[in-house]
Amino acid sequence: MNAILHRRLIRACAATAGMLFVVLLGAAAQARPPEGDFADLAERLLPAVVNISTTQSIQNRGLPEGMPQFPPGSPFEDFFKEFFDRQQRGEGSRPRQVSSLGSGFIVDARGYVVANNHVIAEADQVKVILHDKTELDARIVGRDPEVDIAVLKVEPKKPLTAVEWGDSDKLRVGEWTLAIGNPFGLGGTVTAGIISARGRDINAGRYDDFLQTDASINKGNSGGPLFNKAGEVIGINTAIFSQTGGSIGIGFAVPANLARPVVQQLIEFGRTKRGWLGVQIQSVTEEMVEALGLDAARGALVAKVVPGGPAEKAGIESGDVIVSLDGKPIASTNALTRSVAETPVGRTVNIEIMRKGKKRTVKATLGELETALASARAENGGKPGSADRPKASRNETELAELGLRVAPLTKELRQKHDIKEDVRGVVVTDVEPDGPAAKRDVRVGDVIIEVAQSEVRNPDDITEMLKALKDAKRKVALLQIQRAGEPRFVPVPLRS
Repeated sequence: MNAILHRRLIRACAATAGMLFVVLLGAAAQARPPEGDFADLAERLLPAVVNISTTQSIQNRGLPEGMPQFPPGSPFEDFFKEFFDRQQRGEGSRPRQVSSLGSGFIVDARGYVVANNHVIAEADQVKVILHDKTELDARIVGRDPEVDIAVLKVEPKKPLTAVEWGDSDKLRVGEWTLAIGNPFGLGGTVTAGIISARGRDINAGRYDDFLQTDASINKGNSGGPLFNKAGEVIGINTAIFSQTGGSIGIGFAVPANLARPVVQQLIEFGRTKRGWLGVQIQSVTEEMVEALGLDAARGALVAKVVPGGPAEKAGIESGDVIVSLDGKPIASTNALTRSVAETPVGRTVNIEIMRKGKKRTVKATLGELETALASARAENGGKPGSADRPKASRNETELAELGLRVAPLTKELRQKHDIKEDVRGVVVTDVEPDGPAAKRDVRVGDVIIEVAQSEVRNPDDITEMLKALKDAKRKVALLQIQRAGEPRFVPVPLRS
């Protein structure tokens, strides 16, 4: 997504209470509605959609940089001096209350409500307003910033009207959808449209897989449901693309199949419990296809296997390309991330990999992502300072095909580039400006640990591997480098 698009992408976030925004947009061509209308469907679904009202206290800090300067004798001088003195004494610095509105929907008749996390994230008080205008205090059960979902709990006097989840994977582009929410704080509003696209990555997070719809979604619609024609929730309205702040027919919803397990975990545990495979991955580019022995740029390339993690125990290695998980094709890194996260912790899955052009299947029992992240944070709580930097070794080898020079990993070079003792390979000591390696962002201090998926022990190994690649008429050398302890694969074109 380019920078302009990202800046103009905004959350369909809570509308400020007490303010009404009117956005005049040019008339857009409307799709022809299906036979009949949505009246019966709307009548059935409206009682399950709620308004979310939040209140937040903001401390008034007073003037940040002192009193404005006026000419002596100015009539404003005494006024601002008195005001500034009150601020300094603490008068007028009482916290002020800011209210905002969003949307949500009931998923359990006992009073469980789904909303967007960004609507309630900073709130001191949350209220749920039912379709019949009943106001109920809400307790935050759990939040997940990764998918922007929160679950609230209210205590109703009688069972509430709840909605059912649908299967978002079965949606087709062009199907009719119904959005219900609280745009601009107006109250329950129904809009209709179609699914415009699926699988949208809008750079909102690692689990991006948004549904795109042209059903009108505006500020205050955040957290509202997106329904299919059967009245099932197939998405949670979360963001819009807009140059005006109002709907221009490009709205985004979290798919039900991504949201549903998160909601269930928040209700059951108060937090998420996502599956964890224990790999660092990167995309497979067209330049890597030949070197990896693939037929197309697909799958997720394993750059690093976490020691002791599920992947290592399953026999997955750096350089493997994961192409399917439990029979479901993996087209990209995002697809693998989502598939693993959606799989229950402790489940054993079949993982199909490509290793040096050959297909094989391994079994892995998934761990828990949140536990792994907490453990990693505890282990990396502090980083040691770097030592004094001695002069670099001159024992360098020129690799003209790549446009760089390398040297064995000596004690001095390890100190100079802060390379750990357990790292094996050769260190890049010089990169030719505008050379093939420089254009692929290879840097001085990077450690080359593999070439063409073969281990590198010394500079002679690389020389031999490059010769073999050229003899085989290969155009790209696939390097695995390590930088600051993090490995990644880099395809570098070979000079002729």
